[in-house]
Amino acid sequence: MTDHLRSIAVKVEEPRPGVFHWVLIESTDDAAVFKPLSVSPDPYDNWLLALVAGVEALQRMTGDSSRGPRLPGEDENADPVG
Repeated sequence: MTDHLRSIAVKVEEPRPGVFHWVLIESTDDAAVFKPLSVSPDPYDNWLLALVAGVEALQRMTGDSSRGPRLPGEDENADPVG
């Protein structure tokens, strides 16, 4: 098995003027489609503060910050089974 870097992005939404939430989204098998992973529990009154908090939330998801968030995958060099 080898692990793969997850394709996770941070975005900021403004549901009402001056109310900002960070959202972590991850790509699916269709690279044009993203699914939500996590949303800030509390609002921010500033876009940049929400963005920075979202990046911090993403960093907390990583086991090893030098490698980023990973998912297990199949070893591409392994012999097929069966």
